[in-house]
Amino acid sequence: MASNLLHVFIDTDVCLDLLSGRKPFVSSAQALFSLAESEKIRASVSAISFANIDYLLRSQYSISQTRNILLKFKTLVSVASVDDNVIELALTSSFKDFEDAIQHYCALNVKAKHIITRNIKDYKKSEISVLTPESYLALYKQ
Repeated sequence: MASNLLHVFIDTDVCLDLLSGRKPFVSSAQALFSLAESEKIRASVSAISFANIDYLLRSQYSISQTRNILLKFKTLVSVASVDDNVIELALTSSFKDFEDAIQHYCALNVKAKHIITRNIKDYKKSEISVLTPESYLALYKQ
């Protein structure tokens, strides 16, 4: 992926919308990830998202199906590390939800311009722009 593209960080909920076909959210997730696939944006997700997605998809698919889904998904995104610094910042942050704090600090580490999530309310403390997939897509088309 080209590094000069607009860099967005995508929260786990939006990834699950795509990978599990959650209605009515799947269409906006598909549109968002098609921008990444066609290299119009650079999309990152955290390493923890892969573990969460694997766990949740296993209720819908077999282990081998889930791993194949994640292997294909990995071609669309870059993975942001969850390192000691991210955990330290998340633990000492004012975020109420620890997982959201981890996501936020991963997004900052990769210098993403936006966090894209359906869970806007839990990112009130974010230091970067937080948008829903629909809001981002509307902004992108301008």
